[in-house]
Amino acid sequence: MTETIKNQILAVRDTGETNMFDIRTVQYIANRECFFELVLYLEDHRKEYTHFILTGEAE
Repeated sequence: MTETIKNQILAVRDTGETNMFDIRTVQYIANRECFFELVLYLEDHRKEYTHFILTGEAE
């Protein structure tokens, strides 16, 4: 997970618009905010994303 991805995840979280485990909505918000790296990352790295959400640590 790159720093860009981490920062985009945190930016989506900071909107307070969705539960961060609602990945489809996270992707929607990321797309709206032009966080295209995050949209693509979530397609193939859900396990790593979930680990980051739960622990704050990248695998």
